[in-house]
Amino acid sequence: MSPATIDCDFLVIGSGIAGLTFALNVSEHGTVVVVTKKNDTESNTNYAQGGIAAVLGGDDNFDLHIRDTLVAGAGLCHEDSVRILVEEGPQRVRELMEMGVRFTQEMEEDGQHSHLALGREGGHSRRRIVHAADLTGREVERALVYQAKRRANVRFFENDMVIELALADDPETGQPVCAGAHVFDTETGDTYTVRSRVTVLSTGGLGRAYLRTTNPSIATGDGVAFAYWAGARIGNMEFIQFHPTSLYHERGDSFLISEAVRGEGGVLRLKDGSTFMERYHEMGCLAPRDIVARAIDSELKASGEECVWLDVTHLGEERIKTRFPNIHERCLSLGIDISREWIPIVPAAHYSCGGVVTDTMGRTDIARLYATGEVSCTGVHGANRLASNSLLEALVYSRRAATDAVEVAGRAELADGVQPFADGGHTEAVPMELLKELTLRLRTVLWVYAGIVRTGERLTIALGEITAISHEFEALWHTGRLSSELLELRTLLTVAHLIVQSALTRQESRGLHYTLDYPERDDVNWLHDTILKKSGRKRA
Repeated sequence: MSPATIDCDFLVIGSGIAGLTFALNVSEHGTVVVVTKKNDTESNTNYAQGGIAAVLGGDDNFDLHIRDTLVAGAGLCHEDSVRILVEEGPQRVRELMEMGVRFTQEMEEDGQHSHLALGREGGHSRRRIVHAADLTGREVERALVYQAKRRANVRFFENDMVIELALADDPETGQPVCAGAHVFDTETGDTYTVRSRVTVLSTGGLGRAYLRTTNPSIATGDGVAFAYWAGARIGNMEFIQFHPTSLYHERGDSFLISEAVRGEGGVLRLKDGSTFMERYHEMGCLAPRDIVARAIDSELKASGEECVWLDVTHLGEERIKTRFPNIHERCLSLGIDISREWIPIVPAAHYSCGGVVTDTMGRTDIARLYATGEVSCTGVHGANRLASNSLLEALVYSRRAATDAVEVAGRAELADGVQPFADGGHTEAVPMELLKELTLRLRTVLWVYAGIVRTGERLTIALGEITAISHEFEALWHTGRLSSELLELRTLLTVAHLIVQSALTRQESRGLHYTLDYPERDDVNWLHDTILKKSGRKRA
């Protein structure tokens, strides 16, 4: 039986690198509750293969990393946010090492000493990617979970799902403040409320809004929906990054083939063996992801083929097994020996550059509510994320948010009169097949009509389909018994609407948003973020 109310100083929603970094940094200043949908290590962080970008090489400097980030962001990056990211990044990486993260090292010429092995990925002008072979996310998550579980003040609630944020009125200003969240226990079916002085959204991405994605099943955009319902600004949702190289295989489930594979010399080929990226960008296979994804999409539409190919056979079996052991083993389990065969690949939804708008301390529009990691829109990524800047952003901005949150929590009181979630009408069983059918319809709509290449007509069709599915869902929501599937479809519908509405709003092509109606970039009228905001406090 779940408790009716839990009180804490800091509520962390999500347990990836962003949430755990925040939790660790505030744990010495109060009690911390971490609510996570699955077990403690299931997150987008755990699926991150490539690494963390940071200026650590002797031939690198802050200005180069800033420049690469700004170029990739296609004019929409906030330069102050980027500078914070780059300049504070190296210290955050060193702190991970102090906490036990085992990044890959390489021996120096004397055979006695070693240093960090730095990789290179698309869009980077230098080798600056620290990694743990090709399982960086898993290694970082392992160390952070270990550290968090050692902190007496940190309490985990696994397999629980936030339903929505709990809001209260500030007695002095009358403005809404975040007082915590209402939570659903997926194992017992009970609901409870967490009251907190400070709440942080670190819920990760939204890739599961699309039919093909590299994201885990939990990446349903929950935090974006929670913040939107509460009245916070949501920014740049049209900029969905499609990873250009996910495994194309009937049993592969869009398994990610890391950007680092191309960084180490992987070559993209068509079925006949010819290369094509040189026709699309001067950096060839190392072009930014949006360029590569659109190039592949164009080639597939022109040829009618179902995939293109990534060739790493020239790297040699030993180098492949050393640098990419996980990718090698995963492909081998599916009958593909990448040291001898090309890898069949297609683009897949991978990362959202938009999200809950924050300032440089992670603060949202709602008092006492922060957002960090992929769920946030800090201005770092602009219209296109530079490879391996995402884990860095989670580290840097979660640390900054924690610093600010400690001060806020010190003068905040737990809100009185927070009502429990009113679930009296949620009594009827909802057929699971119906929920799966509606979810599949929604994901297919986004993939077909709001994917890599868009038009106003196709986006309008998508909006109509999303509205139709929403009407069907409303009847289920008002009477249906709570379940993880019902809650996730609810957030996915909100996220899908925000993506399509943002894409319809931006009448130009920039970065990850490419529309045939407006194929050119327009710096006169569209050199600004796309902002959507819901008025009032309506729940859905």
